[in-house]
Order: sequence, then C-alpha cells, then structure tokens
Amino acid sequence: MLQIQDVVVSFDVLKEKFLCDLSACHGACCIEGDAGAPVELDEVEKLEEVLPVIWDDLLPEARTVIEQQGVVYTDCEGDLVSSIVNGKDCVFTCYDDRGCCYCAIEKAHREGKTSFYKPVSCHLYPIRIGDYGPYKAVNYHRWDVCRAAVLRGQKENLPVYRFLKEPLIRKFGAEWYAELEVATEELKKQGLLK
Repeated sequence: MLQIQDVVVSFDVLKEKFLCDLSACHGACCIEGDAGAPVELDEVEKLEEVLPVIWDDLLPEARTVIEQQGVVYTDCEGDLVSSIVNGKDCVFTCYDDRGCCYCAIEKAHREGKTSFYKPVSCHLYPIRIGDYGPYKAVNYHRWDVCRAAVLRGQKENLPVYRFLKEPLIRKFGAEWYAELEVATEELKKQGLLK
C-alpha cells in the first residue's frame, strides 16, 4: 500500500495494466452486476438535473424505473447506487446500432449538452473507492467482463492509475495525482514496482 495525503492506494492500481476495449466488451460494466453504480450524495441532484437532457436516449424500461423509484436507491449493503432495470442494467444506459452500451450522461456531456460527465465511480472504474473514516482507499476491482481491457492494457503497458488519470484528478485533485506519480516513480527506482 502507498499513502498519498489521506488516501491509501493499493499497489495493484500502480502495477496492473488496463485499457478499456469497448469493441470487445460492448459496455458490459454498465449492464452486468447485482447493483447499480455507487453514487455520491452530491451527485443525486446532478443526476436529476441531467434527466431532461438524456430522457429520450433512455430505454422505456429505464424511464419507468426512474418514474417509480428515482435515479438512485440504497442497495442491500446500505450504499447509494444508481437505479437499475431488471436487476442489472443501469438506468442511464443507451445503445448504438451495433449493440454497444454507452452511458447516456457521458454521451450528452461529449455532445456539449451537460457539464456533468457521469458519476465519479463510473468514471473511475475499475478503481473502487473505500471510505474508512479519516482515510479513503483506492483499490483495483477485477471483473471477468473486463478481461479484454486487461489484455489491451498489457499490450500497451498502461497501468491502471495512468489509464484513469483524468478521473483520479477529478476525485482527488491535480496535486494529489502529481504526488502519486512521484511516489510511483520512487517505488520503481527502489525495485518495488516494475
């Protein structure tokens, strides 16, 4: 483990390789699993504000879920998560003509229709953030639906923390990320990381 300010970072985030391969996975991380994506309390209002912008891109079943229970719910572990359709699909998913799943919020952001990118937990995936009182933990989450991303990351020699530079800065700030890079290089010099 590596500590940067009040954040503990797993060595897996520094040494494992990852690069999303949407052509291989078709966005499975948005449609698989047993709960929605973790959502921070201050993101709920942003999700509700973006609804009119993305409403027409959402599946009819997703609109029904949102109308009945809202954009988020509390899962069995007590965490606030995005609402899901039929026990798996995030309500914010949309599909292209090839069957690839996309985040409707991210799509709207890329089209300049909203300043909100998407929930930070989604932006950070495959990193998951744990909250332990005065400390946060940054951990690499392994999931078989991301096998192609691991292979592509190995081919390109792209560590998880570099792949996720933008969302890590979004979450913890540019100064924190710069400290992470310096500490990682020092670990490499010491032979503790390859």
